Amino acid sequence: MEESGGRGASLRLEVLLRHLSPSRAAGATLAPSPTSAQLAKEKYPTQFCYTLDNNLLSPEQRHFYEENGYLVIRNLVSSEDIECFRNEFMKICKNEVKVPGLVIMRDISIAKSEFVADQKAVTKIQDFMGDEELFRYCTLPQILKYVECIVGPNIMAMHTMLINKPPDPGKKSSRHPLHQDLHYFPFRPADRIVCSWTAMERIDRRNGCLVVLPGSHKGPLKQHDYPEWEGGVNKMYHGVRDYDKSTPRVHLVMEKGDTVFFHPLLIHGSGMNRTEGFRKAISCHYASSDCHYIDVKGTSQEKLEEEVVAIAKKKYGVDSPIKLKDAWMIRSRLAKGKRINL
Repeated sequence: MEESGGRGASLRLEVLLRHLSPSRAAGATLAPSPTSAQLAKEKYPTQFCYTLDNNLLSPEQRHFYEENGYLVIRNLVSSEDIECFRNEFMKICKNEVKVPGLVIMRDISIAKSEFVADQKAVTKIQDFMGDEELFRYCTLPQILKYVECIVGPNIMAMHTMLINKPPDPGKKSSRHPLHQDLHYFPFRPADRIVCSWTAMERIDRRNGCLVVLPGSHKGPLKQHDYPEWEGGVNKMYHGVRDYDKSTPRVHLVMEKGDTVFFHPLLIHGSGMNRTEGFRKAISCHYASSDCHYIDVKGTSQEKLEEEVVAIAKKKYGVDSPIKLKDAWMIRSRLAKGKRINL
């Protein structure tokens, strides 16, 4: 009785399946529907190297980052948050807020001049991890969900900046030479590192938007040196010595709140600020806490380590032997998940 009933149910199911899919042969097995990852593989014959499996990025977005090394997400950070960051920056410039470990940088054209204590004297602040308001940028959920698609769930904020690109004084010193961020980082693997860079106002070619060389993230870390510019070069503004000049450049025009995520080997820079106002952006470099530090001795980064050590000795009076990784160990902070290696 059970066998007969079971067989009848099986026959009814077969009839139903033929009705739903006339082309299905009797007795054929059910085929599972393809997943988004499978569809992406069929449409984009690429082995994903630079992104992790996730439910956020569309196949098109994931493929774009894989091929180009960057991805722009529009209107990701609210105007309210950006104004909070702008106000905190102004307080720092006016010495109303003291931030432990903060590095304040000035353009070479004004570094030795007399100036008032406001934003006109400051072109960039780095390592704002000790400022809770600015560090809030690094923990914004809408930022971290994209970062997690690249570095995984355990996320370290390694390098923080608020850039205040000044109007160019005529010496072209407001430019930033083409470079790779990995040149400054003694941790690997590179594919588990990503930068988020958010425009704090409209940024275009007039005020010095980012310029990128799409696909350059697939190449190696190149030798960097100070470029020989007639107006001088700001401290630590190293540039790529040799790159394929035939690679098309893309200028990233961005509106307030737009955010670009990019790979640390992507060759990028920015042009002069030809306007009368200051161009602001806030950024954070993230890395998986599973990453590890490397010894840069004997590599293209050895000269950088020597420069960083010399600066540390001069600024802090450090006499004991230090390495590039020591500087990074004290400037990083956990953004999400667990701290493992870094």
